[in-house]
Amino acid sequence: MFRAQISALVFGVGGFGALVAATASNEWRVTTRASSVITATWVYQGLWMNCAGNAMGSFHCRPHFTIFQVQGYIQACRGLMIAAVSLGFFGSIIALFGMKCTKVGGSEKAKAKTACLAGVVFILSGLCSMTGCSLYANKITTEFFDPLFIDQKYELGAALFIGWSGATLCIIGGVIFCFSISDNNKKPRMGYAYNGATSVMSSRAKYHGGEGDIKTTTPSKQFDKNAYV
Repeated sequence: MFRAQISALVFGVGGFGALVAATASNEWRVTTRASSVITATWVYQGLWMNCAGNAMGSFHCRPHFTIFQVQGYIQACRGLMIAAVSLGFFGSIIALFGMKCTKVGGSEKAKAKTACLAGVVFILSGLCSMTGCSLYANKITTEFFDPLFIDQKYELGAALFIGWSGATLCIIGGVIFCFSISDNNKKPRMGYAYNGATSVMSSRAKYHGGEGDIKTTTPSKQFDKNAYV
């Protein structure tokens, strides 16, 4: 039980850290360096900034100045990743109260409910990140393989793979937390010893022995001849 919950917490916190890194990264999509041999420059684009770099090692980033000029899928990915990070943060806090190795969280039954809640929150965080990264990747691949698309084509950036990995870790941690409450519901059976014979023997001993106990009188085997006359 303890090891399972500790493993779940490690998966969840690790996934939360990966989601934060993916959300803040500017490498959601990149230009292929194979097509930039002559100019030796390439472009990185993320949810918050557009960056350009060259072979000399210099980079220049420019943030998106207004949200109204940002494309709709980028805004949707922003919302999903912010939701994933927020859920991952709250899931990590709730998990600390639901673990059996901590002294906070109340009774065993309350801890089981808290652990299950933490698992659900981690799973939702992973699903939000998985959806956001998949939506962004679908847009990139659609433009890349579209022969009618004449603008700059991009490839999948490292941030997408980090986001998918973090989402997977969060989902695994959440599932382990949800299944960990099954051990709490398995209470040991109480053993009941049958003391019927002992109680009968003890009652007989009390009845026939000891001072102050009630004693029975046995009828006399001999009767007077004139007893019923």
